Amino acid sequence: MSTETYCVSALHSDTLDSFTLAKEAQNALQLAANYSFHRQHEDGHWCGELKSNATITAECVMLRQSLGLDMAEDRDKYILWFLSDQNQDGSWSLVPGGEGEISTSVEAYFALKILGLKPDTAVMRKARNFIISAGGIARVRIFTRIYLATFGLFPWNAVPELPAELIMMPDAAVISIYRLASWARSTLIPLLIVSHHRPIYALPNGRSATNDFLDEIWVNAAEKAVPYAPSFWSMLKTDVVATGFVVLDTILHMLGGLRSSPTRTHARRKCIEWILEHQEPEGDWAGILPPMHGGILALCLEGYTLDDDPVRKGLESIERFAWNDERGKRIQACVSPVWDTILTTIGLSDAGLGARHAFHAMEWVKDRQLCVPEGDWRIYKPNITAGGFSFEYNNRWYPDVDDTAAAILAMIKQDPKLTRSMSAVTKAVEWIIGMQNNDGGWGAFDIHNDRLFLNKIPFSDMEALCDPSTADVTGRVLEAFGLLLQRNGNQFTHLSKEISITCDRAIAYLLRTQEVTGSWFGRWGVNYLYGTSNVICGLAFFSQEREVRKALDFAVSWLGTKQNPDGGWGESVMSYTSVHVEGLGPSLASQTGWALMALLSHPPSDSSGDMIERGVRYLLQTQTISDRPDEASWPETAYTGTGFPNHFYLGYAFYPHYFPMMALGRYVRTQDC
Repeated sequence: MSTETYCVSALHSDTLDSFTLAKEAQNALQLAANYSFHRQHEDGHWCGELKSNATITAECVMLRQSLGLDMAEDRDKYILWFLSDQNQDGSWSLVPGGEGEISTSVEAYFALKILGLKPDTAVMRKARNFIISAGGIARVRIFTRIYLATFGLFPWNAVPELPAELIMMPDAAVISIYRLASWARSTLIPLLIVSHHRPIYALPNGRSATNDFLDEIWVNAAEKAVPYAPSFWSMLKTDVVATGFVVLDTILHMLGGLRSSPTRTHARRKCIEWILEHQEPEGDWAGILPPMHGGILALCLEGYTLDDDPVRKGLESIERFAWNDERGKRIQACVSPVWDTILTTIGLSDAGLGARHAFHAMEWVKDRQLCVPEGDWRIYKPNITAGGFSFEYNNRWYPDVDDTAAAILAMIKQDPKLTRSMSAVTKAVEWIIGMQNNDGGWGAFDIHNDRLFLNKIPFSDMEALCDPSTADVTGRVLEAFGLLLQRNGNQFTHLSKEISITCDRAIAYLLRTQEVTGSWFGRWGVNYLYGTSNVICGLAFFSQEREVRKALDFAVSWLGTKQNPDGGWGESVMSYTSVHVEGLGPSLASQTGWALMALLSHPPSDSSGDMIERGVRYLLQTQTISDRPDEASWPETAYTGTGFPNHFYLGYAFYPHYFPMMALGRYVRTQDC
């Protein structure tokens, strides 16, 4: 049963107030729709800034320094942005207003010093004081260690060995590059080349394997060979698998990382072939910055010049990720045009506004369906139908299940009879069915990518080497398939049995993974509010099953306990660290939108009707007129997107816009019965 079948009389006994509220919501929707119209590109798509922490921009400064590229033109703009992102205590955080984080702060400090800021300036002194108080450079993550080692700021023997021979491991092996998540694989393979060469690049004070350029932010600059793993004996008592990886890493160090192995030349060649094969014609790798950074370094270390096409296009692709405004220049970790366009289209369709704009947008999206021979997902699923969508402008190798499920939702909502979208939807459905994991859920980019023991490799201090099933992605798939069966089931009789079996397995997975509190974990959005919303919106289509109804009632009850006194919902990234704060935080428009969508998809009760009305009022009261008097949106600085829990978060510029639109649009539709 979908949200569109419920009447407002079930939401609130005072129908006059409810209809008045709905009218106010309709006015707010028109202002929000105008905001979208004014930001749509001529070709039909939307793309807002994808904000993250200072490390991405800092690493781009490091890359340019590595290659000897002039940064004079952008120097002041980079500095302006770094300083605008700095906390009062001198640190840099993972999210706006968050506590200082050591690796982020070290990378930002390093970039500013490369750009010419002197250590004795006030901002650099504050940064240095924070870094020293947090343990200094010795406390940075492995990824940061590697970047610093390329400048002689960390000894290479204090970095895990990454033998290039990993590229030669069979696909079916327990450990191979294809057992790693797409983002880890595409980042690691260039690093295999970097690790082989162990380069030392020049800094403003010269080139040295023991460079003192950052000695002022070491607690003990005389001892830089800091261990990156606990001692063998302490690990042996607690984690045998991690101990085994440390032993293997120790042996590799003793063997010089196999750099003199007779297999090394072949392994290096295989790495470069893989890198070149996976580069997009436009120059991108995997649609994210770390593989682009590493790919360029690897090619240059293997003899390519800055004028060679792969390197030149790679540098151009990074520059396309730049964002410039009054805060300065920064580099996005990724760009989100397909995702933003799909979700804006859903928002407009739910609002019943902008049909022409939505049509134009979906034509742009459908042109980007990946029915191409590329795709690492083919390694383990070579025979399923291609038909996924990726997140970015240029990313043929890594379509993702979440984008593809959301695209199905958008196509159905924008083209209800699928008169123009039948072929695209069919291919997308078939691809998603083929990508289902054995446990019934879906990961983001890969299938059966669930060997979590790989996260115990010393390189994986961010615990992000795998792409297992997640509740939020699985919930989105169920929502897409549920809407498809409800509206267009008679057009998909040829797939009805497969869809039914697929949904049954997905439902079983979600019932197994519900938290004891009633919520679901959110892998790709912050956090339990996101996961719970996605799952409720999916399971609501299958609520005729008793166990599903029980799970939904439990989840709705949980949402009720998390509503703030102002009527909104909010949750901070701290819920990834402590379950005691799950679903708690200052109200935010994006997260209130998620909660409302969940409540509106579930048969309303008196209590949920009151929650919905209070949530709607919160969105109406917080909508803000924008640059033009005929448009409005919702201000939000907090990051509600997740890259890697506890380590990397994302602030989608349009999240506080299209999610409230979806919620208000669905609320208004409860009047139409």
